[in-house]
Parts: sequence; structure tokens; C-alpha cells
Amino acid sequence: MEWLNYHHLLYFWVTAREGSITRASAVLNLTQPTISGQINALEESLGEKLFEKSGRGLVLTEMGRIAFNYADEIFSLGKELRETFRGRPTGKPPRLVVGIADVIPKLIAFRLIEPAFRMPEKVEVVCEEDEPQRLLGRLAMHEVDLVISDAPLPAGASVKAYNHLLGESAIALFAAPALVKQYKRGFPASLDGAPMLLPARGSEVRRMLDQSFETLDVHPNVVAEFEDSALMKICGQSALGIFPGPAAIAGAIEQQYGVRTLGTVKDARERFYVISPERRIKHPAVLAITEVGRQLFESES
Repeated sequence: MEWLNYHHLLYFWVTAREGSITRASAVLNLTQPTISGQINALEESLGEKLFEKSGRGLVLTEMGRIAFNYADEIFSLGKELRETFRGRPTGKPPRLVVGIADVIPKLIAFRLIEPAFRMPEKVEVVCEEDEPQRLLGRLAMHEVDLVISDAPLPAGASVKAYNHLLGESAIALFAAPALVKQYKRGFPASLDGAPMLLPARGSEVRRMLDQSFETLDVHPNVVAEFEDSALMKICGQSALGIFPGPAAIAGAIEQQYGVRTLGTVKDARERFYVISPERRIKHPAVLAITEVGRQLFESES
């Protein structure tokens, strides 16, 4: 018996829905040659051409429209099946798959998801960390239930989802006590030449810090750059340099890593969002996450 390859069907379905391989590539976070190859494999297995070129885009052939209708129904039924099993009392708790952007500080992530562990009705929380764009692609495919990010869904994004602003926090600078004593006097001018541990380039926090340092006309000595915020803090704990973190959790950072607050960076504020497929959040655990998030950042907003 020949089986239909549902990955091939999924890539065809998304491409047909988006109208081009370029847009499908952005949604699926796959390269265009990969998607094109998968669609070609589907066409070979069905023995029919599913697309034809129209200008710079693609349009469905007659058989392509038939295949799209079947695919639409298949994936709609798949979503319905998933939702049915989530709500079915099977003895196992319902799952909540939380996508956490890799730029989110671990302490913030913990504070936000903690309420989901304390729900009256037990919820199995699955935390998956990845790059924001990849998580948004997975949100579009219903593989994660929500995304926690430091940036909103970009305007014009093909993902059908909604931004829920939790709040914002000033960006503080932390360091081991000896470094704080050394660079406290004359802050922020004292940052000129100071050893600095920074997030990797391309992150929103790094962009704001670079802009603030330029405005202040200070040029810190960047000792290291990190994609992992927890590793950055551990290095800061060892007095390797000054590092940034949300002022909203300054007390927790000081206590956990044995560091002190050097000061806050003028005009640099980090925002935090929940991105979900729902305009109006209904899931009790997601509601609890958004509520505690807004309380966490209330004093900073």
C-alpha cells in the first residue's frame, strides 16, 4: 500500500495558502529549495502538476485545487483532533506547549510560566526554547500554544496570531561587588572602557544598549557576547564583566548570582509579550501567565 507523505502535503498546503514559496519559506522557517523539492516529490507521487507559474507567484492547477481542498480538510481535522484530545478527560493532564524565545532571561521565563504549575486543574507544561522566528512558524502550525518574546509579531507577518503586551522593564546593569565598587563612581560615564558582557548582536536588548552607549558617548570593552542569558550571568558572577538584566527582577538576580546593581541604562527598556492564536485569551493557564506578567512589570511600566 502506498502512503501519502503528510510532510509533503503540509508544505504544499502552506505554499498554496501563502501564494508563493518565498512566503511559505518564511512561515515554515525552511529554505525555498527544500520546500520546492518536497512539493515536486508530492507531484511525482500523485502523478499531477499542482502549481503553475503566474507572474512572480504560483497558482493552483485544477488538480492542485482539488488537492488543496483535501489538504485543508485534513489539517482542519488534525487541529480538531488535537483540541478534542486536549479537552478530553483521559486521566492525563492537558498539555500546554510554551515557546520561549531564546533571548528571554531565564528568571523572567520562570516567573511567567510558574502560575501554570499551580493551576487548580493540573496542566502538563512543555517548555521549548528557540529563535523567535522559528517559534512563530511553529505557532502557525499549532505545534506550540503560545510564544513568550521580547518583540511583538512583526507587522504584515503571515502568522495569524495576536500580541499581548505584558509590560516593560528598565534595563539595569549588574556586576560582582568588586566591579560595582570600581565603576559606581561617575556612572554612567565610568562605563567607558569597562569590561562588559553583552547579549549577542541582533537581539532587541543588544540594539538598545548599543544605541544608549552611543548616546552617552561611552565605549565599554566588550569581553564576550552571549546567546544564553544564564551563561552571561554566571560569567558576570565570576567578576568577568558587567552584564545587563531587567530591573523588574533586580532583587532576584542579585540574590541568585551574588551580584549588585550598578545602575540603569537611560532610555533603554525591554518589553515582553505573549503571542497567541487568540485575540481574546481563554485558556486558564495562559490567562494566569498574562496576569502574573502584568503584575510583575506593573511597577516598571
